[in-house]
Amino acid sequence: MSAISIKIMHNKTKQTADANAVATSPVSTQTKATNAAPLLQLQNVCKSYGEGKDRNSILKNINLDIQAGEFIAIVGFSGSGKTTLISAIAGLIGVDSGALLKQGQPITGPGPDRGVVFQNYSLMPWLTVYENVALAVDEIFKDWPAAQRRAHTEKYVRMVNLGAAMDKKPAELSGGMRQRVNVARALAANPDILLLDEPLSALDALTRGNLQDEILQIWEQDKKTVVLITNDVDEAIYMADRVIPLNPGPDATFGPDFKVTIPRPRDRTALNHNEEFKRLRAEITKYLMDIGIAKNLDVGADKIVLPNVRPNTSHDWQQAAPALKPNQADLGRPRYLEFSQISKIYPTPDGNSTVKVVDGFDLKMKKGEFISIIGHSGCGKSTVLSMTAGLNSISEGGIILDNREIDGAGPDRGVVFQAPSLFPWLTAFENVMLGVDKVYPHASKSERQDIVEYYLTRVGLGDALRKKAGDMSNGMRQRVGIARAFALSPKLLLLDEPFGMLDSLTRWELQEVLMEVWERTQVTAIVVTHDVDEAILLADRVVMMTNGPHAKIGKIQEIDLPRPRTRKALLAHDDYYHYRESILSFLTECDHTH
Repeated sequence: MSAISIKIMHNKTKQTADANAVATSPVSTQTKATNAAPLLQLQNVCKSYGEGKDRNSILKNINLDIQAGEFIAIVGFSGSGKTTLISAIAGLIGVDSGALLKQGQPITGPGPDRGVVFQNYSLMPWLTVYENVALAVDEIFKDWPAAQRRAHTEKYVRMVNLGAAMDKKPAELSGGMRQRVNVARALAANPDILLLDEPLSALDALTRGNLQDEILQIWEQDKKTVVLITNDVDEAIYMADRVIPLNPGPDATFGPDFKVTIPRPRDRTALNHNEEFKRLRAEITKYLMDIGIAKNLDVGADKIVLPNVRPNTSHDWQQAAPALKPNQADLGRPRYLEFSQISKIYPTPDGNSTVKVVDGFDLKMKKGEFISIIGHSGCGKSTVLSMTAGLNSISEGGIILDNREIDGAGPDRGVVFQAPSLFPWLTAFENVMLGVDKVYPHASKSERQDIVEYYLTRVGLGDALRKKAGDMSNGMRQRVGIARAFALSPKLLLLDEPFGMLDSLTRWELQEVLMEVWERTQVTAIVVTHDVDEAILLADRVVMMTNGPHAKIGKIQEIDLPRPRTRKALLAHDDYYHYRESILSFLTECDHTH
């Protein structure tokens, strides 16, 4: 897990922010509902890269006023220019036109009055936690006595709850702990403004929530002004006074302000019952989806007809029947997939004993059912999936799929991993065709080509069939992985955190793609996820696992929501927040018993 980065700026021009100057959240980014002079102002800021025909406009006419002590969340997605924006405020890059002012003075370069936490930056691996933070303190406060610098460094290490790990090196720390070091290093510079560029995006949900609370405690205690870049709408509403969308580039601009009036301190569980939270969540999500999600994802797909051919993984593949078109009479067949008290045992590192990671996982699935498995990191959910795929041996118990016991990997199970294994030198079409050739050897070449083109078009890649995987974005590569899994016409579709590496907007879009294709195929499916909303959106049942070791099924939540589903419709459904609270409560209880 990569640590977030810190840039500690020099040429300090520190001025203490008055805690009482926190302004009421404004109605727009241009107009302030206060007489106090803004601490930070962006006026018609524009930034582009390249020259001539290669010129690419990133930011256009960015306007923003931020009061001292205010907490602003800017919701930005891949390619929206969010890192460019943060770098400009930090003084790390110049802008083409417009003005960036702090306390009325132009920002002409970096300084320790602006502490920056970037998403990807490594600590000095040969230095301890204390020494990594002391690097900044010793540079900025050279005139202080050594004892004062040491006390200052220790204060901020303890502030992020790393006092017991002060003498440890980064290699001995978890990803969340390394990120705490980065936050401590930024805060130790005593900045007026803390700039956070997706600092928590690489963390699991539990660690992310804990660090959100720590950042909020520090913000309340030190009354820093905070600008947070995030792609998580819940995180933005939970933490900020205002949520401002950064519309995707080129020519990225700010959308409307969403003012958060929910009283502080905010409780995650209580938010589930808060009507203002629900309203904000629905409005921001709708806005982001409307501006960002590609329309007409399946344009042209209806012109391609699937040939009447079955894969060689089917019992009756020689009988003419449309590929992946379900037999309605067979759907809902009980015990189509059966987990019979399966366990996974590993030897301990010293080899003297064993540990049972998964202990007695027992579940029956109907044909055509969609199951989500959710739980904290290390609960064994991916282990269950890998055993089902035949990629990991079963220590105890057994798995039966369509009346046959699973004893190894096979093309009757399509698997989509977090990072799809594509050949970068092959096109999208060629990557999918590799599998199709294997499971449809009895089909003609044109029939196999139709199958590949059909599913690539269904996932929105009709115009990129001949594009090489190495030239694609993460989101496009994951589309290829989804198309490939469906094109193999598997008996069972297994998805292991398939959207975990993607930003929220791309994740939402691909969830819609997945549901649209699944509705047409009704393939039996299991998704492993740590995202509660994703689990509810996709599944007929959500299977919640207890913490490992000895992880097992702790609770199963039936999801009785109409299909086909969309995220917008889900947020408006009366039962959605009931399901959400049920799952979140279980995960919270597991956290307390860990």
